[in-house]
Amino acid sequence: MQLLVVGANGLLGSNVVRAGQQRGWCICGTYHSTQPGFDIPLTQFDLREHDSFDDILSKHDPDVVVNCAAMTDVDRCETNPEQAHVLNGDAPGGLAAHCDANDVDFVHISTDYVFDGVEGEPYNESADTNPVQVYGESKLAGEQAVTEEITDALVARLSFVWGIHRSGEELTGFPAWVRDRLRSGEEVPLFTNQWVTPTRAGQAAETLLDLFERDATGFFNIACASCVTPYEFGEMIANHVGNSEELLREGSMDDIERDATRPAYTCLDVENVESELDRPQPTLREDVEAVWNALR
Repeated sequence: MQLLVVGANGLLGSNVVRAGQQRGWCICGTYHSTQPGFDIPLTQFDLREHDSFDDILSKHDPDVVVNCAAMTDVDRCETNPEQAHVLNGDAPGGLAAHCDANDVDFVHISTDYVFDGVEGEPYNESADTNPVQVYGESKLAGEQAVTEEITDALVARLSFVWGIHRSGEELTGFPAWVRDRLRSGEEVPLFTNQWVTPTRAGQAAETLLDLFERDATGFFNIACASCVTPYEFGEMIANHVGNSEELLREGSMDDIERDATRPAYTCLDVENVESELDRPQPTLREDVEAVWNALR
């Protein structure tokens, strides 16, 4: 199996590389600016130049492309909407079109931010979308562009992605920020009025490849089985850092001014992926324990 990971130096992309290597697949990848430390064929590639993606396909001749590349800074998307729509909306459709023309399978990564957070109960794959910021709008446009080009593409929605970046084996994302503040003795303000189902990048990568191997198509939510607040997530991290829960402070999303609105509730219903793979998604506590055991 020849797997091409677009965005191999991102958190998720690095884990897809690792998951493919562990299966004995031939892995190649693209990166935007910083070359990851993987011993695989790598090509520098700018999503804005997606019209040239055919050259990448000719060079690497993959059986499947997993598109992990995106503009993920939610506030920067809000202040640069044109760039966000090019990178998150137009580019995925362009990549998919080239894959379709070359008979290459395509897997695309999307987000829980395609939802508005009004429902107050976990969103399944068929729930109505209604993004409340440019990031979500651009990612929804990307979903639509991909499925217009390839009706049987595999599209995965992830939430609050975190984990170990496999190029440098460093903890990345929200837990790293919490851990580092706790270790330095700083207070950690955490929201109690936001609810998410955090996605561990390593687990998501394995799940993506498992779905591909089963010829699954369509939309799948990939996240943990726990709907939690950032404060509750922080409590689990504090338990592993040790004797530091007293540094956690309850906070509100209203306390911070940001360019982009965040939905208050974007927990994902994972019943579909559990049914497809005939296994439960891990709880957040299980994911946290898995990462801390790996970091030891």
